[in-house]
Amino acid sequence: TILRSIPNKLGGVLALLLSILILFLAPLTHTSKQRTLAFRPAMKIFFWMLVAN
Repeated sequence: TILRSIPNKLGGVLALLLSILILFLAPLTHTSKQRTLAFRPAMKIFFWMLVAN
C-alpha cells in the first residue's frame, strides 16, 4: 500500500525502503538493560501497528 499511496515511483520505493529501515533500526534505540516489551512502550506500539496492518 505504500507503493500505491505515492504517485511517484521513486518516491514510493524510497518510502518503502525507509519504512523497512525504521523497523530494523527501532530496536537499536533501546538502551535499558530490561529486554522485555513490557518495559518498552514505543516497541509495543510499533509491534501492534505492524500486526494491525
